[in-house]
Amino acid sequence: MTYCVAISVNAGMVFCSDSRTNAGVDQISTYSKMFRFEDLGPDRKFVVLTAGNLATTQATMSQLKKDVRQNAETSLATVASVGEAADYLGEVSKSQQDKHAGNNSFHASFILGGQIRGSEHRIVMIYPEGNHITSSKDTPFLQIGESKYGKPILDRILELETSLETSALCALVSMDSTMRSNLTVGPPIELMIYEADSFRFAPYYRYAEDSEFLRNLKKSWDNRLKEAFHQLPPLELA
Repeated sequence: MTYCVAISVNAGMVFCSDSRTNAGVDQISTYSKMFRFEDLGPDRKFVVLTAGNLATTQATMSQLKKDVRQNAETSLATVASVGEAADYLGEVSKSQQDKHAGNNSFHASFILGGQIRGSEHRIVMIYPEGNHITSSKDTPFLQIGESKYGKPILDRILELETSLETSALCALVSMDSTMRSNLTVGPPIELMIYEADSFRFAPYYRYAEDSEFLRNLKKSWDNRLKEAFHQLPPLELA
């Protein structure tokens, strides 16, 4: 299982992903699900988060890199907008899935985020069918994979005016909630922050399973939740 979340606020974007893949209780491996496309020139930057069949996602990422390397007519280096980039990624993904037509086990989904100079930064979620949606002012985040456990904190905290630091902490708490409820989601956890109009993906963090920061974050969040619960008003019978 996978969990990835991307957040787009006025100040920029935050990307967070786990690295665990699970093909059974005794077949757990670690693969990065965050791919940065930074060598596209000074006017554009893209990042892709992946979920679904590992063979499909790896083949799709390989094709995206190959198209850039070989100066293909359509690539992340040539598209005119983030929307066009999402269409292109959807087509490449669909092409890889069509090699195994009729088999849903090869489905994959993606979150694409980035900025091209002269336009605003955006995040887009691409479905296995190749179509896509974007975030909104009311829901400034997108999720793929095991999304239900980490969604409540995102709904309660995030808005367009939220700072990048708060957004990053929110993403990590969302990831912690997901890991607590689904053991197939797990470290290393990757976190990357993009400041609007900077055209630079930094800072980048990778938290291993023994990360002291993750332990402290989890402990602090657990304690604050318990404190808040005990401060709820007393039960009243109707």
